[in-house]
Amino acid sequence: MTSTTTKIKLPELLAPAGNWECAQAAVENGADAIYFGLDKFNARMRADNFTIADLPELMEFLHLRGVKGYIALNTLIFPQELTEAQQYLKTIISAGVDALIVQDVGICRLIRHLSPDFPIHASTQMTITSATGVEFAKSLGCQLVVLARECSISEIHKIQQQISKKQAVLPLEVFVHGALCVAYSGQCLTSEALGGRSANRGECAQACRMPYDLIADGEIVDLGNRKYLLSPQDLAGLEVLPELVKSGVTSLKIEGRLKAPEYVANVTQVYRKALDKIAERPNPLTPFPSREGGIKTPLSVSERGRGRGQDQYNLEMAFSRGLYTGWFEGINNQELVHANFGKKRGVYLGEVTRVRNEQITVKLAAPVKPGDGVVFDCGHPEMREEGGRIYGVVEKGNEVILTFGRDDLNFLKIHRGNKVWKTSDPELDKQIRQSYDGEYPQFTRPINIEVYGEIGEKLIAVVRDEIGNIVKIESEILLVEAHTKPLNDEKLKEQLGRLGNTAFCLGTLTNNIKCHAMLPVSELNKMRREIVNQLEKLRSKPKLWQLNHHARWQDLITPESSPVPNSPSLIVLARNIEQLKAVLTTDIKTVYCEFENPRNYREAVKIFREWRHSSINPVPSIFVAPPRITKPGETWILKQVKDAEADGYLIRNYDQLEYFANERCIADFPLNIANPLTADYLRQRFNLERLTASYDLNINQLEDLITNYPAQHFEVTIHQHIPMFHMEHCVFCAFLSEGTDYTNCGRPCEKHDVKMRDRVGSEHILKADSGCRNTVYNGTAQTGAEYVQRLISLGLQHLRIEFLNETPEQVTKTIHYYQQLLQGEITGSQLWQKLKLQNQLGVTRGALGMM
Repeated sequence: MTSTTTKIKLPELLAPAGNWECAQAAVENGADAIYFGLDKFNARMRADNFTIADLPELMEFLHLRGVKGYIALNTLIFPQELTEAQQYLKTIISAGVDALIVQDVGICRLIRHLSPDFPIHASTQMTITSATGVEFAKSLGCQLVVLARECSISEIHKIQQQISKKQAVLPLEVFVHGALCVAYSGQCLTSEALGGRSANRGECAQACRMPYDLIADGEIVDLGNRKYLLSPQDLAGLEVLPELVKSGVTSLKIEGRLKAPEYVANVTQVYRKALDKIAERPNPLTPFPSREGGIKTPLSVSERGRGRGQDQYNLEMAFSRGLYTGWFEGINNQELVHANFGKKRGVYLGEVTRVRNEQITVKLAAPVKPGDGVVFDCGHPEMREEGGRIYGVVEKGNEVILTFGRDDLNFLKIHRGNKVWKTSDPELDKQIRQSYDGEYPQFTRPINIEVYGEIGEKLIAVVRDEIGNIVKIESEILLVEAHTKPLNDEKLKEQLGRLGNTAFCLGTLTNNIKCHAMLPVSELNKMRREIVNQLEKLRSKPKLWQLNHHARWQDLITPESSPVPNSPSLIVLARNIEQLKAVLTTDIKTVYCEFENPRNYREAVKIFREWRHSSINPVPSIFVAPPRITKPGETWILKQVKDAEADGYLIRNYDQLEYFANERCIADFPLNIANPLTADYLRQRFNLERLTASYDLNINQLEDLITNYPAQHFEVTIHQHIPMFHMEHCVFCAFLSEGTDYTNCGRPCEKHDVKMRDRVGSEHILKADSGCRNTVYNGTAQTGAEYVQRLISLGLQHLRIEFLNETPEQVTKTIHYYQQLLQGEITGSQLWQKLKLQNQLGVTRGALGMM
């Protein structure tokens, strides 16, 4: 039987670069592309980042090395920034950048308005989890979609199948390694809620990495040392790499624009080797050996580091809070978050068995040597931990005795049973730095040479590189008949393949010379140098994209006549039947319902319709809200919502824009409407009644929005418990059950009232939705009451109040206060004081007032 070799196109390996050294580290270790931010409009503002002035030199360097460069312009853009962003985009397009990674819908529109062919990549911040989301991105002019990190390999396959049926095929990119955000990217409002630092603006404060107490039904749940309830292990897709390749994704992305060049070099090198290994195997898509034995779950923290191989060791030393396959293999809430710590650990070294005479005996789980740095884990990572560099190592069976420099450690704080982590390996660091520190290129790209010639004619070399450039080089002297050493394959490979100190290596050489011909070695060397010279010239040329220098963002806004002003009205969102009934005792005209179980919408609509029959309000309406995320196979949830036959629907994602296309629809805050370009696109294309302004806007930005686009189209939430984290991670399942997902957790979300207490004592409210996704709501309600009159004076007519766990009495009182505010009977400051007295948890002015 003859064996067959499967040919497969490897996905692009995309590495992060926070600065020049990181870019070089990525290139020299085999990245096919890098992504980086500039000094504005990117989701990693704490990185060093590049400047606009760096672009020509950076792009020339990358293209010379056969590497693409993508700019992350992946934040929301506010109205007053559009003109500056427009100039930014023109400069980027002119610089020959290979693509922009974009979150903002309006910016996608603007890029396509400026240039018909410049590539746009839909950022993971766009929260695309389905084929309909891919189709939406394509309609915006995007050429690639970065899927949400919460998509499993199975779901990626389904999305691929469905986009083929929809004829909306776009290349897909997934994150393969690095830190996992616990919240859906683009849907985290925690930093905004707690400190006015928006994650959608690149200013994440990483509240997910902090400790929390879990409170169920008023009692603290004893979880031992597990405090880091929202801090996932870091993503490592190495073990599932063949399956990812098989899924047909076009690009594999490494997270880490805030990381050091050693991290970039280390991780890029590991994945480059692994991808090349897949390409070399007889059947590239069979699992790696570590998975062929059926190992589907990661090792526990106490087992980590044993026999995991050099690659695993390197990845853990690069940066690790524990490595795990994330959501690639589906949901396992017991594994995703171990909750023991939320910061870098490294390789698990072992456990302390004895502390005596300033010597520490450790039962080993991984190799150790003098010079390595370690930290001793006593189970309280929030406290200062003992650690230092090892001075001496004495082996004693499967244990070692470690000694340290004088006064490096306080041995009284180190105890038997403490875990030990290796946090530094200078020898590995040195080896990694050598991979990108040299004067000459260390990672080379293949060129393929075809040679032609006849005696009495010139020797011709036709050369192709791996990105499609072709050069034709001719010898200056003619071929003559060879008497002893003709130009055979060996001779040509020897001379033309001497490409050391260049960015190239010889791939294949095809010798089409049929006669015994000869050319001097010096002439072959000259031809080789010219090959390199010509290829470098071609590769260094900037990409030329079409650009309309006269285009302006204002061209994209549909002009409208001024509307007849109406008096402002309150809209109220209720989260249970009792709250709804309380709302119906007031004279509110429009009610929204957002329940944990959409089946209850039928009852809500029935109650509302019975009330409407007897109401004196002119045509009151009830709208119901689907969950914020829709994944493949979850349209049954949307059907449950639609079966309620409400008057209309709150739209939270791209699937819902399509599913409820023939209904009355209002765009809700998860669609991140922060500027008039986004607002106009969604309203016009999807015939939306109103648009909810993004919660990332403060009062000044909100004023800018409703003065740059007709105010009557907007709705502003002026009272709410802001939804901070919105997560695939289920805290109920992970910490109140032993189950892995909804199939075996016992549904603790339906049995317990749960809160999470942070370091300053604030208790935040945890809720689950029908897709088992969790939302952590700020325990303190926020009000924009003091800005209401300013907004009304600018033409705003629709003001929303959202309730969460308020009692019916609190609901009616709060509505009454806001009605008094709208009628001018009390001021915003007075309302704020009244709410503060009413609510024992207090009320805050919130992110709206943060400037």
